Amino acid sequence: MLNGKTILLGVTGGIAAYKAAALASALVKQHAAVETVMTEHATQFVAPLTFEQLTGRRVSVDTFDRNFAHQVEHIALAERTDLALVAPATANVCAKLAHGLADDMLTTTLLACRCPKLAAPAMNTNMWENPVTQDNLTALRRYGWEIIPPASGRLACGAVGAGKLPEPETLLEYILRYLARPHDLAGRRVMVTAGPTREPLDPVRFLSNHSSGKMGYALARMAMLRGAAVTLVSGPTALEPPPFVETVPVTTAEEMFQAVAARQPEADILIKAAAVADYTPASVAENKMKKKEGDLSIPLKRTQDILKYLGEHRRPGQVLVGFSMESENVLENSRAKLQRKNVDMICANDLRAAGAGFAGDTNIITILTAQGAEALPLLRKEEAADAILTHALNLLTAE
Repeated sequence: MLNGKTILLGVTGGIAAYKAAALASALVKQHAAVETVMTEHATQFVAPLTFEQLTGRRVSVDTFDRNFAHQVEHIALAERTDLALVAPATANVCAKLAHGLADDMLTTTLLACRCPKLAAPAMNTNMWENPVTQDNLTALRRYGWEIIPPASGRLACGAVGAGKLPEPETLLEYILRYLARPHDLAGRRVMVTAGPTREPLDPVRFLSNHSSGKMGYALARMAMLRGAAVTLVSGPTALEPPPFVETVPVTTAEEMFQAVAARQPEADILIKAAAVADYTPASVAENKMKKKEGDLSIPLKRTQDILKYLGEHRRPGQVLVGFSMESENVLENSRAKLQRKNVDMICANDLRAAGAGFAGDTNIITILTAQGAEALPLLRKEEAADAILTHALNLLTAE
């Protein structure tokens, strides 16, 4: 996702510097060019050779390194950087950056950067909570820096509280949010439903389906990476919610209907990828149903048709996208759903097709609109989500 991007990774003198090495490795795996700039104190925790082996690039420490005598290296580096991240950022370096002090290679280069700049503070809890530190962070925000909140837990000094450097995976997500995709959905609000619903029979049992939620979660994450403000209404899944997304957990079809209906007016694009139960038990037993002789019949009643409701109550300018998973007559049934539910787009897939369906990481989708049909090849679900969002955005801008 970061192919062709240059990341300036600033490493300062804290014990958490070892995590920066793991982040550098993760960035290289995303095909980023990683330029590491270390303070002198940082080299006491992790050797520059570690970063040079991970990134394949020379580490900068000394502003006056004679190896860079042919050019003003800190200016050249600042100009080719797409994003700068200081991780860990000590209280001392945060104070320098907040007041424009530039007395080493890192602070000098950052002062010359015009790209997005992020800092991930890591320090003792008392230092983090000190009003002077908080004032410096407020100043950095005022100057356009994004401050990544520290994690809480046991620190190297033995204290317990806020001040830990977030894990490399978390830091990577911050970078991806800026650079992974063009922000063509910036200023748009996207709502996605995902996962199954569970309809209770008694305190122990419920009716549900095989939906894993992976397609809906992929849609929410890709919409976030493209700059949208995203709300994810999710039934029960084993998935970690995408970062920087408002996640609304629900269990039953009725809960999902209430959550979606309450948020519908503010959404520009609504994508209903959840596998919502069509029927729910007519009554729920207060106590566990005991096994008896003979068969058991369970009366069911219809649940609220969320997609139909959205089609009937849509506001002008909204784009409404539904999903249709079929085991026969896929295109015919999906085309009928497109018209019957008054939606702009149906994403149809064949439950029996290899690589499609529940739980897997790939999907095969045919996108149906009033203008026609486009069959997508076998794609990873995030790639399929990207294609769906592009079609939805085209419909939105065509309004």
